[in-house]
This record gives sequence, C-alpha cells and structure tokens, in this order.
Amino acid sequence: MAEPLLVKALREACESHGPRPALVSGDVALSYEDLWCQASELAAQLRDEGVENAPVMVRCSNHPSDFVAFLGVWMAGGVVASVHRTSPPEVVQALQAKAACVVMVDGLAKPADKVQRLTGNAVPQHVLQDAALVIFTSGSTGQPKGVVLSHQAFAGKLTQNQRLFQVNAETTTLLVLNNTFSFGIWVALMTLLQGGRVVTLGRFTPQDFLSLLQHEAISFFGVVPTMVRATFGTLTAAELAQARTALQQTGRLKQVVIGGESLGAALSAQLREFIAPAELFDVYGLTETSTSDFVLEPCDYAAHPDSIGKPFPGIAFRVIDGKGQPCPPGVTGELQLSTPYMMAGYLGDPELTRQCFSEEGWFRTGDLAQVDATGFVQVVGRLKELIVRGGNKITPMEVELALLKCDGVAQAMVAGMPDPIMGQRIHALLIGKPGALLRPEALRHSLLQHLDRFKLPDTYYLGDTLPTGRTGKIDRGQLQQWIATDVLQPLTD
Repeated sequence: MAEPLLVKALREACESHGPRPALVSGDVALSYEDLWCQASELAAQLRDEGVENAPVMVRCSNHPSDFVAFLGVWMAGGVVASVHRTSPPEVVQALQAKAACVVMVDGLAKPADKVQRLTGNAVPQHVLQDAALVIFTSGSTGQPKGVVLSHQAFAGKLTQNQRLFQVNAETTTLLVLNNTFSFGIWVALMTLLQGGRVVTLGRFTPQDFLSLLQHEAISFFGVVPTMVRATFGTLTAAELAQARTALQQTGRLKQVVIGGESLGAALSAQLREFIAPAELFDVYGLTETSTSDFVLEPCDYAAHPDSIGKPFPGIAFRVIDGKGQPCPPGVTGELQLSTPYMMAGYLGDPELTRQCFSEEGWFRTGDLAQVDATGFVQVVGRLKELIVRGGNKITPMEVELALLKCDGVAQAMVAGMPDPIMGQRIHALLIGKPGALLRPEALRHSLLQHLDRFKLPDTYYLGDTLPTGRTGKIDRGQLQQWIATDVLQPLTD
C-alpha cells in the first residue's frame, strides 16, 4: 500500500518537529513524537482488523487522542468516519447503517476497548479508493449523507488554505469547531502540518473560549456565527470590554476565520472591532467541496460587506438561471462550482451523487447567488428554502437581514409554512436585545422601509435561542417543526 498523502504530510511534520508540542487540552499534552508513536501503535492494531479502504468509526470530542485515531486509521489504510462522543445511540446507529464501519476507535476508552469490532462486513465501494474521510451531513430527507473526501482532495485543500493563512511553527491555534466536520478538521490539520500547536476545547462556552484566547496566547482560530452570537449575546458589555482589553494586551491573535453560514453585517462589524487589530477572513464552502471555496479577505470587506468574496485560485464558478443560462450581474441564480477538491461521492448513493452535478459536470450547490460587475459573489438564500407566498418568491435571508435592522432585534430566523390560501406564509422567530419590547405592528412599520409588503412576515414569535443543527448552523427545518407542533406561541400586540 502506497503511503497516503495525509500520512506522508503528517509524518514529515512529526519528523521535523518531534519534541515540540502538537496538541493540548487541559492537562493532556502530546508532542509530535507522541502523536506519531501512539498513531503507529494504533495502526498496528487496525491492520490486524483489515480496515484498508474501509470506513472506521472514530469517536470524537476535540480531544488530542482523536487526532491520534485519525492518523492511526490513515496509516492502516482506513477511512475516518467521525462521530461525536455525545451523539445518542439512535444517531450512531443511523451513521453506522450508512457507513457500514467494521471497527470503532475511541481514544478515551480503556486500553482494551479502544478498538472494537463492529458487527457486519465492509462493503467494497469504488468511492472509498484513496478516501481519507467520510463526513456526515444532514440530508433533505432527514437521513444522513456520507460525503467521501479523498486524501488528494483534502491534502490539496490544506495546501490551498495554507497559501492564504501562512500559519507556521510559532502558530497556536484554538480548535473550538467540532472535529467531526471538515471545517474543524482542516483548521487543526493545517496547523499540525506546519509544526504549530493546537489547543482544543471539547465543549464551547463563551467563558472558556475567551479564557483560552488569553491564557494560551492564541494566534489563530476558526468559528461559526452561532459561537459569535452566543459570545456577544451571553456576556455583558463590561465583560466583553474586559475580554477585548485582555486580548489586546496579550497581543498574539493574528487571524480569525469564520464560515458555515452568513455572519450578517452588524455581527461582522462587532466581531471585527472585538478582535482588532487581528484580521477576519470570511470563507464560504461546502462539505462536498472540502470547504473554503470563496473568501472575503479583510481588504475587501469595506467595499463588499455582504459578499462571500471571490473564489480561491483553481476554483471556477457560475451563476445559472432556471433554464441553465448564465445570469448577468445582479441577477439571482444557482451558484455552481468546479473544483479540484471535489468529493469522491456520497457513500452508498451513486444516484444522489449523479443528481448533484449538471450535465456539464458543475456541482450544484443549491445556493442562490448574485455576482456583481467586479466578480464578487453574494449568497442570498437556498433553492430549497425559497418561500412561495401568493406566487411571489422570497428568500428567508432577505427577510432576516431586514429584521436585523429593526430596533430591539438581536437575531432573526425566517421559514415558510404551508397555507391553503397563499401556498405558504412567512413565519419569523426573533431573539430580542436585552430590555427590548418587540411588537408585530412596530416591526411591520419598520420593515416597510426595507421590504415590499408581500415579503413581510405573517407571524412573529419571540424566543431565547435559534434552533441549530449538529454543525452549529441554524436549522430552518427545526424551526418549522417547532411551529407545526406549537412549541412557539405567536407574538401579539
């Protein structure tokens, strides 16, 4: 078996940076020598289990041992199918049904239980040749999709991102993103390949997050907007000011990368002020494309605050209308991509894989976008989330951005619900700012300054938090379920 690309890259890093710290979590610290030695021991066990080109379930929770497991599986020729340690049995069973893993690895288990044989046999699949990762994402049917990423694609993506972020052996990265998803995995691996130090946080809380930024002298980290909202929404103004002062006094933070969903203009401005003079890079990408397809660089933010930026080198895109024709600047259509970092396919679902590509081979993102005359792209919604109210097509994001301009609204989420007369009605869940008194009539009056009347929400709800999925992204399907089952009560005047 030829040495897989990610194994080769990590071996070279371990050989070059042997005694230097690689991974730290609380009292647990692994050097590069420790990482390689422990992974080698695990790989020897896994070879006896016959895992070559087969998915191996790896239990994860942002612990240093998780990365030992990743490397050990790859050294044995296996494919990492990561699942969070806190996932309920029903979720684990659904993922196992999709991946048909032959072995499960848990680096935090007792020595005798770290490698467990699972029932059933691996089913050979062409899509698993040279595969490094199976990343599970939510499907529109509610069943998980297993996105298969090859060593070549993911190693190439790491090289692409490194050209932009230029981390090095002096970099200390804070990992708060789950390492069950590609965003968290590349943030950590990119640092390890350069000999830097990765500090991991198993469970995100604003207090622990800010404490580690200061006390571990963090220079680089990645987050999703949900974490930013939680931080700014939980802490008082005085606590945030104190944290910002401590961050500036430490003086180590250089770069922050954010992605996963739209940040929004107000939250983006607040975050940029908080981390200054560090720079914020806003990335857009999909699991299927190994993430990070577009980037809004700091120098472009002022002129294009609502944009996802421009594509990374080597990535092509087009915006297509319903007839498959290119959209002119300023006209909304579906964003489609061509990239060398594309997935090998969906595990066990060649038909779904086929449906995700156009006849010309472009990947259908399902995102609605516009491109301006200078080549900057703005995502305005999702094809499947379009609300059709009385024949009018409305993107939830457009309504959400308008709601965030209303006095007293801290967060907003919009979804369409079936209606026998209008086809769909617009429903909005709002999180108010402290002390704010939100009333539907006042909201409607304010929204008319930004939206056509047919785009105004029909029903408003007031809540404490927005529903989120496993990746930390807002979950519109969960909001629809809340509304359908009367978990939320309509807001009245």
